[in-house]
Amino acid sequence: MQQKLAINDGTPVRTAPWPLWPQPAAGTSAALTEVLSSARWSLSGPYRGSESFERRFARDFAEYCGTAHCVPAASGTASLMLALEACGVGAGDEVIVPGLSWVASASTVIGVNAVPVLADIDPDTLCLDPAAVEAAITPRTRAIAVVHLYSAVADLTALRDIADRHGIALIEDCAQAHGAVYRGRKVGTFGAAGTFSMQHSKVLTSGEGGAVVTDDAGLARRVEHLRADGRCYPAAAPPVGSMELVETGELMGNNRCLSEFHAAVLVEQLKELDEQNARRARNAAVLDELLAELGCQPQRTSPGTDSRTYYVYAARLPEDALVGADIAKVNAALSAELGFSVVPTYRPLSLNKLYDPASRRRYAISDEHEKQLDPSRFPLPVCERVAQRSFTLHHAALLGDASDVEDIATAVRKVLDNSAELGS
Repeated sequence: MQQKLAINDGTPVRTAPWPLWPQPAAGTSAALTEVLSSARWSLSGPYRGSESFERRFARDFAEYCGTAHCVPAASGTASLMLALEACGVGAGDEVIVPGLSWVASASTVIGVNAVPVLADIDPDTLCLDPAAVEAAITPRTRAIAVVHLYSAVADLTALRDIADRHGIALIEDCAQAHGAVYRGRKVGTFGAAGTFSMQHSKVLTSGEGGAVVTDDAGLARRVEHLRADGRCYPAAAPPVGSMELVETGELMGNNRCLSEFHAAVLVEQLKELDEQNARRARNAAVLDELLAELGCQPQRTSPGTDSRTYYVYAARLPEDALVGADIAKVNAALSAELGFSVVPTYRPLSLNKLYDPASRRRYAISDEHEKQLDPSRFPLPVCERVAQRSFTLHHAALLGDASDVEDIATAVRKVLDNSAELGS
């Protein structure tokens, strides 16, 4: 006999607690105590005779990614804006971004006075469709900002080829892909720059934070200046008590620096990232099989992906199930069964209420510019279809054991079996 759905006052599949996130690494408390007693809480503070945590993290993360340079920043948003400006993107330029992504993928482009061009996605990977990118290129296109979304790596081979043929920059937004590997290299190393977010929910986090990685020494130096009010580190350490940042006058910037507290947390969190990524991947592989048996389609990744990072686990409902049902209600039903937040994908940026350039006076440069920023001018049929049929879970759900994964599959089966309760 079918059980009543928990959203309709039935008994939920699970009441046990889930793994919490963030989880502090073993050395985090000691690292934070070191910062507290150091008399240097910011890279713009006086030099105290020892290497800053910001520089330690920059070195460690560059080595982890396999790049020559890493410049930490205050957030993922700041990192993407820094990379765009360092690559020469500015007023009136066009930047191609995915139509299905967090709002910052587009708002950062507007933040450097450029125009986001929303392109459709591959229905299997949910990442930028290279064919849609090719069709969106105009003489004003200056860059492609590709997002490795949820747990997939975009088709970097095709996108790199497009960027090279048209002489435009490829910027990788790796905010959701710390540690993912494509054709033997970490993501973030295929474009002119790779950007990362270390916001609270990310698999590598310090609450807030970000980074830009690159092999281009000139680009890295521009990012350094842009994030520290036009200042950069000197070639040699200054006298104790002096400011370490040098006022070069090369390039005006803003303050988008990472604090020493955030950097200290990241130095320690990075040590545990690979083990946590491996645990999530093992559980995701089991969940893939269980959901496929129910007719669901887990998110796929591009050919050439060696290892995935599961920031969010995403899957589509079976083609013949819950047709016409409100996807928000389906996700709410799954949440009620699990006691864990299950949500739809991001809303397509053309329909996302968080992406409304007209709501901010600072972007009203001209009538023509405002028209260019109107997101409704971009048709995104694949984004819309995916958003109407998908559910997603935060990576904390994959940090447990096999019983947690089985509970997820059981909840999906229960909702599918009781679809009549959700209407159509």
